[in-house]
Amino acid sequence: MIVDSVRIALTCADNTLAVMTFVTAEYNRDGTARWMRLPTRAAVDAEIARAATTFDPGKTPIQGWRFIEEADLPADRSYRNAWRDRNGRIEHDMPHARTLHRDLLREARAPRLAALDEAYLRADEAGEVTAKQRIAARKQRLRDAPSDPRIEAAQTPEALKLITLPEDA
Repeated sequence: MIVDSVRIALTCADNTLAVMTFVTAEYNRDGTARWMRLPTRAAVDAEIARAATTFDPGKTPIQGWRFIEEADLPADRSYRNAWRDRNGRIEHDMPHARTLHRDLLREARAPRLAALDEAYLRADEAGEVTAKQRIAARKQRLRDAPSDPRIEAAQTPEALKLITLPEDA
């Protein structure tokens, strides 16, 4: 089956952005149309209303929408939840991207902290004070990673992605 579609940027009441694919046609393998519809304002409004009934009840309502091209979307989707539609351009809300990056660091450090907790307990059981101090320092470097001042200073998503967990932790 082959599908034709258009892309739509949906602006929510909280200024977050959702991207919708509005399917305009489905074709059978032999090229015959299974069904077709035009992407009119009324058809898009109806599809948004229909889709809204399947969203979680707590979701923010759609305040507006516009047609976009695939090229309008940032190629890098690392901070997709920080996209905003501003003045006809889709761009990153950097304060939100920074929050997302901190969350990613916290998620990435969790298994490393768990492993260090285990190592700390072993060192404690063995009475290895120096090892415990070394492990505690590594754990602290991991805990401090989301507070790295470079995160707040980052002006682009590319700059954020360069900030990773410390290798020595």
